[in-house]
Amino acid sequence: MTERLGDAPIQEQYRDLMNVVAGSLDAVFNGGAKGDDRETGFVLLVFPFGHAAGGRCNFISNGADRRDVVTLMKEMIARFEGQPEIGGKA
Repeated sequence: MTERLGDAPIQEQYRDLMNVVAGSLDAVFNGGAKGDDRETGFVLLVFPFGHAAGGRCNFISNGADRRDVVTLMKEMIARFEGQPEIGGKA
């Protein structure tokens, strides 16, 4: 069965590490708060460099609603597309 974009599970080589990173980020940002008591949401995207054509992006969050993530991504794309091209490295 072929999954729709974004529906496939996290790729095996990233799964354990992404879960550890997500748990750590949640603890740093939210302490011991759980569910609706958390104040900060996050999305972690992991992808292989240099493989845009055939690569895939793996996604994990601390419970963010996908509709909110879609809104966030649309806003980020609009912001990125509205900025002039800037060179350099972060």
